[in-house]
Amino acid sequence: MLKTSDYFILFAALISMALSIFLWFSGDTDAGLFVGIWVPSILGFGAYFKIIKYRSQL
Repeated sequence: MLKTSDYFILFAALISMALSIFLWFSGDTDAGLFVGIWVPSILGFGAYFKIIKYRSQL
């Protein structure tokens, strides 16, 4: 069901979330918030590319 590209997208989102949490608790809250907004963007791009791929197969 999930392909290799899906795992890369999920891995990138998890790494971004972990980096955001690390930056937040290390005291750099602005950078933590900035990196934290990458997570929904990465997942959104992944969903968009998946929709485009399945739409072209129809």
